[in-house]
Amino acid sequence: MSDKEFEETKKNALAILEKDTSQLSDFWQDKYKKEAKRNWDIFYKRNTTNFYKDRHWTDKEFSELCHDDNIEKVTLLEIGCGVGNFIWPLLEKNPKMFTYACDFSQRAVEFVKSHEKYVTDRCKAFVCDITIDQLTDNIPENSIDLISAIFVFSALPPEKMESAVENLTRVLKPNGKVLIRDYGLYDAAQLRFKPGSKLQDNLYARQDGTLAYYFSTEYMNDLFCKSNRFKQLENKYVHKKTTNVKRNLDVDRIFVQAKFEFLG
Repeated sequence: MSDKEFEETKKNALAILEKDTSQLSDFWQDKYKKEAKRNWDIFYKRNTTNFYKDRHWTDKEFSELCHDDNIEKVTLLEIGCGVGNFIWPLLEKNPKMFTYACDFSQRAVEFVKSHEKYVTDRCKAFVCDITIDQLTDNIPENSIDLISAIFVFSALPPEKMESAVENLTRVLKPNGKVLIRDYGLYDAAQLRFKPGSKLQDNLYARQDGTLAYYFSTEYMNDLFCKSNRFKQLENKYVHKKTTNVKRNLDVDRIFVQAKFEFLG
């Protein structure tokens, strides 16, 4: 998508978003935020391992995830691991990688542990709410080379994101990296929310009660860099055209893709 096309997409999106001036009451905002863990558990009970496809594209977008003969070992933490759609393709491609995998859904972690490819000398999965539970309870301090966060921060209320980032700093090595792909402002999914779904600016509740936040690159940069503990290596919008076959429509998917280096 060219800059001109993006500006046109943004203009059309703003026209849609500005029509929705409604916002859920404090009661419903608190309820959705407090029940986020429960609602994800219900999501995985309903969908088991069938909802998301394995993510074979991640090493193409993030070169850091590729196998390197010159590196003896890579230790990665996948936050918000779900049922393992990210880690199984990656462990297969990168034999020198050890992966920690966590999610705040007990049911999702159980699916990971019961998978035929789960072996404890390659992977350790555990339940963790990264906004309140200390990662160091399961991971040694300053031991992680890479942290992947694929559509993870968008599931958190904005006021809890800073504590999640701070939690990551306790396990990252100096010069370790955080790799992010998440929902971007004006994404087609944001525009589909009906009135009565918005908790606050850019934060919505889906029909199943799970949360979805839509990022600007500016917000993402501020989240990691305002403490001066990270350096931005990449932070951009990724635009993709997808086709809704049932409705015969092309839709604009907009994501934020970012890399931040931990300065220690």
